[in-house]
Amino acid sequence: MKNKRLRNDIILLLTLLSAALAVWGLVKLAQKKGGFAVVEINGAETARYPLDTDIEIVIETADGHENLLVIENGFARIEDADCPDRLCVKQGRIGMAGESIICLPHRLVVRIAGEEGVDAVS
Repeated sequence: MKNKRLRNDIILLLTLLSAALAVWGLVKLAQKKGGFAVVEINGAETARYPLDTDIEIVIETADGHENLLVIENGFARIEDADCPDRLCVKQGRIGMAGESIICLPHRLVVRIAGEEGVDAVS
Protein backbone atom coordinates (compact mmCIF):
# COMPACT_ATOMS: atom_id res chain seq x y z
CA MET A 1 0.00 0.00 0.00
CA LYS A 2 2.79 2.41 0.92
CA ASN A 3 4.75 1.70 -2.30
CA LYS A 4 1.68 2.30 -4.45
CA ARG A 5 1.07 5.67 -2.78
CA LEU A 6 4.71 6.69 -3.27
CA ARG A 7 4.55 5.62 -6.93
CA ASN A 8 1.36 7.68 -7.45
CA ASP A 9 2.97 10.70 -5.81
CA ILE A 10 5.99 10.44 -8.10
CA ILE A 11 3.75 10.12 -11.17
CA LEU A 12 1.76 13.19 -10.08
CA LEU A 13 4.94 15.19 -9.48
CA LEU A 14 6.39 14.24 -12.87
CA THR A 15 3.10 15.12 -14.60
CA LEU A 16 2.99 18.54 -12.94
CA LEU A 17 6.64 19.24 -13.80
CA SER A 18 6.04 18.20 -17.42
CA ALA A 19 3.00 20.48 -17.67
CA ALA A 20 4.91 23.41 -16.17
CA LEU A 21 7.81 22.85 -18.58
CA ALA A 22 5.41 22.73 -21.54
CA VAL A 23 3.72 26.00 -20.52
CA TRP A 24 7.11 27.68 -20.00
CA GLY A 25 8.24 26.51 -23.45
CA LEU A 26 5.09 27.85 -25.11
CA VAL A 27 5.52 31.23 -23.42
CA LYS A 28 9.17 31.44 -24.53
CA LEU A 29 8.23 30.52 -28.11
CA ALA A 30 5.51 33.19 -28.19
CA GLN A 31 7.82 36.00 -27.06
CA LYS A 32 9.07 38.31 -29.77
CA LYS A 33 12.43 40.05 -29.86
CA GLY A 34 12.15 43.75 -29.19
CA GLY A 35 13.23 46.48 -31.57
CA PHE A 36 13.23 49.61 -29.42
CA ALA A 37 13.80 50.69 -25.83
CA VAL A 38 11.09 53.23 -25.00
CA VAL A 39 11.83 55.65 -22.15
CA GLU A 40 8.88 57.12 -20.26
CA ILE A 41 9.06 59.67 -17.45
CA ASN A 42 5.88 60.48 -15.52
CA GLY A 43 3.92 58.41 -18.05
CA ALA A 44 5.03 60.41 -21.09
CA GLU A 45 7.34 58.94 -23.73
CA THR A 46 10.53 60.99 -23.82
CA ALA A 47 12.79 58.88 -26.05
CA ARG A 48 12.99 55.74 -28.17
CA TYR A 49 16.30 53.98 -28.86
CA PRO A 50 16.94 51.07 -31.26
CA LEU A 51 18.23 47.91 -29.58
CA ASP A 52 20.58 47.13 -32.47
CA THR A 53 22.84 50.10 -31.62
CA ASP A 54 25.15 49.94 -28.59
CA ILE A 55 24.88 53.21 -26.63
CA GLU A 56 24.93 54.65 -23.11
CA ILE A 57 22.40 57.35 -22.23
CA VAL A 58 22.10 59.38 -19.06
CA ILE A 59 18.39 59.86 -18.41
CA GLU A 60 17.72 62.94 -16.31
CA THR A 61 14.32 63.55 -14.72
CA ALA A 62 12.79 66.99 -14.17
CA ASP A 63 13.82 67.01 -10.51
CA GLY A 64 17.49 66.36 -11.32
CA HIS A 65 17.74 62.60 -10.70
CA GLU A 66 19.78 60.46 -13.09
CA ASN A 67 19.69 56.90 -14.41
CA LEU A 68 22.28 55.42 -16.77
CA LEU A 69 20.64 53.36 -19.54
CA VAL A 70 22.96 51.00 -21.41
CA ILE A 71 21.95 49.26 -24.64
CA GLU A 72 24.28 46.44 -25.73
CA ASN A 73 23.87 43.38 -27.94
CA GLY A 74 20.11 43.83 -28.33
CA PHE A 75 19.40 44.25 -24.61
CA ALA A 76 18.76 47.28 -22.40
CA ARG A 77 19.58 47.70 -18.71
CA ILE A 78 19.86 50.41 -16.10
CA GLU A 79 23.50 50.30 -15.07
CA ASP A 80 23.47 53.07 -12.46
CA ALA A 81 20.89 55.18 -10.65
CA ASP A 82 20.89 57.66 -7.79
CA CYS A 83 17.68 56.35 -6.24
CA PRO A 84 17.89 54.98 -2.67
CA ASP A 85 16.93 51.34 -3.32
CA ARG A 86 18.47 50.85 -6.82
CA LEU A 87 15.89 48.19 -7.68
CA CYS A 88 15.95 49.32 -11.31
CA VAL A 89 19.65 48.37 -11.48
CA LYS A 90 18.94 44.98 -9.90
CA GLN A 91 16.21 44.14 -12.45
CA GLY A 92 18.87 43.20 -15.00
CA ARG A 93 18.67 43.35 -18.77
CA ILE A 94 15.59 43.19 -20.98
CA GLY A 95 15.21 42.59 -24.69
CA MET A 96 11.87 40.90 -25.42
CA ALA A 97 8.76 42.86 -26.42
CA GLY A 98 6.64 43.72 -23.40
CA GLU A 99 9.43 43.57 -20.79
CA SER A 100 10.11 46.65 -18.67
CA ILE A 101 12.36 48.15 -16.03
CA ILE A 102 10.70 50.48 -13.55
CA CYS A 103 12.30 53.04 -11.23
CA LEU A 104 9.50 54.22 -8.95
CA PRO A 105 11.41 56.96 -7.08
CA HIS A 106 12.22 58.65 -10.40
CA ARG A 107 8.90 57.73 -12.08
CA LEU A 108 10.90 56.20 -14.93
CA VAL A 109 9.88 53.26 -17.11
CA VAL A 110 12.05 51.66 -19.77
CA ARG A 111 9.98 49.21 -21.81
CA ILE A 112 10.76 47.16 -24.87
CA ALA A 113 8.59 47.69 -27.93
CA GLY A 114 8.46 45.28 -30.86
CA GLU A 115 10.07 45.75 -34.26
CA GLU A 116 7.00 47.60 -35.55
CA GLY A 117 7.17 50.01 -32.62
CA VAL A 118 4.08 48.54 -30.94
CA ASP A 119 4.47 45.75 -28.42
CA ALA A 120 2.07 42.96 -27.50
CA VAL A 121 0.80 44.86 -24.47
CA SER A 122 -0.35 47.97 -26.38
